[in-house]
Amino acid sequence: MIHLGYGMKKLPPLIELRAFEAAARHLSFKEAATELGVTPTAISHQIRMLEQYCGIALFRRRPRPLSLTQSGARLFPVVRDGLDAFASTLAAIRRHGDRQPLRVTTTNAFASRWLVPRLPRWRKLRPDAPLDVIGTDSVIDLRADDADVAIRYARASPQDGISKRFLGDTFWPICSPHLFASAGQPKKPDDLRRHVLVHCYWSPSDLEAPTWQRWLAVARNKWSDVPDFKDMEHLSFREELHAIEAVIAGQGVGIFSNVLVAQELAAGTLVKAFDVSLPGYFFYVVRTPRHPREKTILAFEKWLQSVI
Repeated sequence: MIHLGYGMKKLPPLIELRAFEAAARHLSFKEAATELGVTPTAISHQIRMLEQYCGIALFRRRPRPLSLTQSGARLFPVVRDGLDAFASTLAAIRRHGDRQPLRVTTTNAFASRWLVPRLPRWRKLRPDAPLDVIGTDSVIDLRADDADVAIRYARASPQDGISKRFLGDTFWPICSPHLFASAGQPKKPDDLRRHVLVHCYWSPSDLEAPTWQRWLAVARNKWSDVPDFKDMEHLSFREELHAIEAVIAGQGVGIFSNVLVAQELAAGTLVKAFDVSLPGYFFYVVRTPRHPREKTILAFEKWLQSVI
C-alpha cells in the first residue's frame, strides 16, 4: 500500500483503483482489461484485492450482467473524479514544464563567443524550446537541479553525469593586424619584446594550462632567441572575455582558443602571430540520467553537433 504523507490515511495501490474505475465504467472486466492492456484475470485479481481492502464486495458478479453493489456505486464517482483530477493536473504540470526554458550552463566565454551567436538557429529549429543560458565559470550541480544540461570545458570526460564530447580547441598566439602598424609584425619570438603579452587567469592547479610561460617554453624547441618571461611587458585580466577584447583593441598579443576567436580569425579582425600552438581542452555536453526533459536535452545535444 502507498502512503501520501506523514499522518495521512493510507490508500490502496493506484493500479487497483484504475482497474475498479475502468470495470465500473464499462461494467465489464473484459473491456476494462482491453482498455488497460492487461488480462481479464488481472482485472479480477486487482478488484478482489480492493474488495479485501474495503472489506466489502464492490460488484455483483451473479447473475449476469455485471453490476455495482451499493458500496461500489458509492465509490465509483469518487474514484472516477479523483483519477480525472489527477490526469488533468498532471497534464497541466507537464504542459507548464514543457514551456519552461531549458536551463543550459556553460562558461562565460563559451556562452558569449560561441553559443549566443548561434542561438537564432536553435530558436528557428525549436521555437517551442527556449533556452535559459547560465554563463558562469563555477561548476553548477546538475544533480541538485540547478540546471538541466551543462556544457563543460575539461581535458577529460566529466564524471557528474552522462557526457558526450562535441568540440575541442587549440591555443594560438593571437593579435590584431593593426598592432603591426605601430610595432611591426612579429617574425620571431624575440620580436615580442616590442609588444605587450596579454594574460587571462588559469587555475594554478592546472599544470598544463595554455599560458605564455608554457608557450615560450615550447617556442624554445623551435627558436633560440626566445626572450625570458620576466623581461616582457604584461597585461593581465581575470576574465578571458576581457583579455580577448583587449587584444581586439590592439593592446597586445594573447594566447587564445581558436574556438573562442574563430569569428575574428575568419574575418581577419585577429590573426595568428606565430605558427606554434598549445593543446587545448574539450567541450562536453553533460546531462543526468532519466531527466524529465531528456528528449529536449538530446535534441539540444544533436543540434550542438550540427552547428560546429
